[in-house]
Amino acid sequence: MTDHLLESVDNGVAILTMNRPDSLNALSDEMLTAMLEALDRLARDESVGCVVLTGAGRGFCAGGDVKAMAAGTELAADTLEGKVAKLRHAMETSRLLHEMAKPTIAMVRGPAAGAGLSLALACDLRIASDTLKMTTAFANVGYSGDFGGSWYLTQLVGTAKARELYYLAPVLDAGQAQALGLVNQVVADAELEATTMAVAGRLANGPRVALAYMKKNMNAAEQGAFHAQLDLEAMHHSRAGMTEDHKEAAAAFVEKRAPVFRGR
Repeated sequence: MTDHLLESVDNGVAILTMNRPDSLNALSDEMLTAMLEALDRLARDESVGCVVLTGAGRGFCAGGDVKAMAAGTELAADTLEGKVAKLRHAMETSRLLHEMAKPTIAMVRGPAAGAGLSLALACDLRIASDTLKMTTAFANVGYSGDFGGSWYLTQLVGTAKARELYYLAPVLDAGQAQALGLVNQVVADAELEATTMAVAGRLANGPRVALAYMKKNMNAAEQGAFHAQLDLEAMHHSRAGMTEDHKEAAAAFVEKRAPVFRGR
């Protein structure tokens, strides 16, 4: 157990809070180990329909711990192969946020930099405070980037803009980030939690089987061939049509009432 990551569940929404506010929630070994365990478990938890990742205090996540970098204790291992294996294992957090069969949301205020930005980009949706400051930051510390950020950025803004954001590491405010499509919604800081939890609650209590298939379709579309995508959509759509949620939604539409989804 560690206090570097806090976990709570409310109304089917799991909230993971990176909890090193004095360092703007810079990533630590303890935090990443706890996050990996939590995400793996929550991905399989049928009582959870949505996962929200956020940071304590005034920032989301400053990325890697620069003090640990300077001290040479980040990715502490004796060989290159050891460092690669340790980092790749930690980066499974990013994969789980992107691939787990339920929606994930980054609730972002203040700085989101480096690997912290990558983790936010790994989520399906990003809801941001108007205090947001986004930057890749890797070039500033002589790193090339990790936690999937180069892939996510290329998908979101295209290769030319992604290269600019990596090479030059500009700091984007909330308006600039939204204009680029890096965040889905920007709200006043005081409204961030309420807005995010309203979206998360809607997803957690929505048609979970259909949402899981939607996510699989979207992930496949990022790298798959068109004909294969049509095949996948046909199978997933037909399967979703056999769920109780679909039948309930169709009946509710005819009866002019709101559907009650049960996630099956």
